[in-house]
Amino acid sequence: MKTTLSCLFLLMLSAPAFAAGEGGGIRIENARLPEMPPAAKTAAIYLDIVNSGAADRLLSAQAEATANQTELHATQFEGDIMRMRKIEAVDLAAGATTALKPGGLHIMLIELKQPLRASQSVPLALRFEKAGTVQITVPVLKREGAAAAASHAGHGQ
Repeated sequence: MKTTLSCLFLLMLSAPAFAAGEGGGIRIENARLPEMPPAAKTAAIYLDIVNSGAADRLLSAQAEATANQTELHATQFEGDIMRMRKIEAVDLAAGATTALKPGGLHIMLIELKQPLRASQSVPLALRFEKAGTVQITVPVLKREGAAAAASHAGHGQ
């Protein structure tokens, strides 16, 4: 019974969020934050932004209750070295889905205020140029495999 209730709770957390601003047409799906080791000072949020309306831009993200800084990041290769860099915005094409995923675009939580464990959730505000602000809840999920532990080594973990 506890497992069923836990699954229902996580399903509710991962339900799509819709933008209520003038741009409309923005939907957030598959939001997730992989669990990090207890001493980690950074974490990454991944999600899909489904834009069924006009072109828009993700301007910022805020997770004030969870981290001292929240930044939009992109992974870039410099020769054979993978680096993660802060970016100012994410362009969202009309009628397209933009994936924020490992090895690409993502949202970085910097200077975590406390360790994040699986089954917790993080409130996140996404600010769009046209669609306005969308509030979502991002579930913290158990990290799969050892390779995932190295996915943000460039952020000082």
